Amino acid sequence: QVQLVESGGGLVQAGASLRLSCAASGRTFSINGMGWFRQAPGKEREFVSAISYSGRSTYYADSVKGRFTISRDNVKNTVYLQMNSLKPEDAAVYYCAANRGGISTTLGVYDYWGQGTQVTVSS
Repeated sequence: QVQLVESGGGLVQAGASLRLSCAASGRTFSINGMGWFRQAPGKEREFVSAISYSGRSTYYADSVKGRFTISRDNVKNTVYLQMNSLKPEDAAVYYCAANRGGISTTLGVYDYWGQGTQVTVSS
């Protein structure tokens, strides 16, 4: 089993930045690809970003490309999401996910999920 714990969320003004962190514990050797998803009230959970084990491959949703950057530190078993130029439409609960398989943009293939961290953006 793998446990994922997100942190770094909060309330910020539009245009500000936040960095989310996700720390993995347990059977971390089983983790390959990792990703971030978000869910706003009344909406389905949607893909935000994903990263391969090596960090050499990254994917981004069109809505965040150029503003968000995903990275990981496998020594610390931690994945990050740097969010710049935040917009009100970015407000959501952000979830970290880990996959025994490779990098993926598909929610259904991820094996492990964190509890989520709230990001609120005021206009």
